[in-house]
Amino acid sequence: QVQLVESGGGLVQPGGSLRLSCAASGSVFSFDVMDWHRQAPGKQRELVARITSGGRTNYADSVKGRFTISRDNVKDMVYLQLNSLKPEDTAVYYCAALRAGAPYWGQGTQVTVSS
Repeated sequence: QVQLVESGGGLVQPGGSLRLSCAASGSVFSFDVMDWHRQAPGKQRELVARITSGGRTNYADSVKGRFTISRDNVKDMVYLQLNSLKPEDTAVYYCAALRAGAPYWGQGTQVTVSS
């Protein structure tokens, strides 16, 4: 059974930074891809950032240059560094993973950007 547990969300002022963490049960290297998604109130869930088992990354246009996804294969962790945060980044952020075609999701962590 795969479990993904997010942490690191909170309230931050515009322009501030946060680092989200996702702890995976089992080796993150075994996952084909690991993602961060987000869902704002009244909006559909969207893909924010992805990292493949080979280390390739890609980002939504709205976060390019501000967010960075990374992976620690020793600690079985995936991170999302959020910089230059804007109010429109407010959402629940979810860690997700794909292995052999099967998707797995964490429970989400709230990020609120407000002055």
